Amino acid sequence: MSLSPVDGTLRTGAGDPIPAGRTVGRSPGRLAWMRLRRDRTALVSGAVLALFVLVALAAPLIEAAYGIGPHDQFQSRLDGFGMPLGHAGGVSGEHFFGLEPRLGRDIFIRLVYGLRTSFFVACTAAVLSTVIGAVLGGLAGYLGGWLDAVVSWLTDLTLAMPFLIVALALTPTLTARFYGQRDEVPPVFGVGVLIAIFAVFGWTSTARLVRGQVVALREREFVAAARASGAGLGHLLVRQLLPNTWAPILVSFSFAVPQFVTGEAALSFIGVGLTEQTPSFGRMIYQSLDYLQTDPAFVLFPGGTLVALVFAFNLFGDALRDALDPRSAR
Repeated sequence: MSLSPVDGTLRTGAGDPIPAGRTVGRSPGRLAWMRLRRDRTALVSGAVLALFVLVALAAPLIEAAYGIGPHDQFQSRLDGFGMPLGHAGGVSGEHFFGLEPRLGRDIFIRLVYGLRTSFFVACTAAVLSTVIGAVLGGLAGYLGGWLDAVVSWLTDLTLAMPFLIVALALTPTLTARFYGQRDEVPPVFGVGVLIAIFAVFGWTSTARLVRGQVVALREREFVAAARASGAGLGHLLVRQLLPNTWAPILVSFSFAVPQFVTGEAALSFIGVGLTEQTPSFGRMIYQSLDYLQTDPAFVLFPGGTLVALVFAFNLFGDALRDALDPRSAR
């Protein structure tokens, strides 16, 4: 867009003049992006999240550059009581966050892979739960009738079930179903069970949001025009209704990820889901409880990282919700 030096009219990039006194329309996505860029909280929290994501994705490269793996043990750096030698749990230029008591594993590289585990579990579960919730909510809101009643009943039933108790009962049952007592459970199985549990219990909020939006949109003119032109159910949902509900879906996804991060840490803390071979914030915090007085750095580093990650996600989710609110000042 440019200002013509001859007549002072605005022109688009294609050279078409824009009459004086008229403003250029902006899409809702562009308006949300402009509001998000002006929000300092969103910028800072987004930068922190980008750093965490980069560290999680580059975990193998960090391991290669660091020269230490998540399962390497340094028993020679422990004293006779199994405590790390040196100050603050053995923090040094070779071990940035020190060593674990008793086993002597490097805390820094285990945090890097624990971050990778948390992101994979939380993001995968959030995508699955968002897709399930959007599809069920869209179908219930558009079709109504008995399908709406069934989806609403399933939503209420899922919300009434205690998540922690079901997870505690379901995980050992599935493990015993596929593996014997003496068989070694692969880490992939524990990760898959956690993702499935989160997806089964996490779709309800998205389904309710999408259902409410679709109920408000299904009688609009553009839906009636598409229906009159012979569009099928799939076209109406995928091309007409769901694209107009992307804002609440995106906000719901942004809040689901930190919930699943803390859920994975909580279940790992009580020994459900992930095995010992899989680095996890919750398992590291659980192992550090016996050393709160003798080695507080062991709980400080994983606990602080988990708090910073969830706090950044929540701040960015709040900023994203405000940016997508059409009632915000433009």
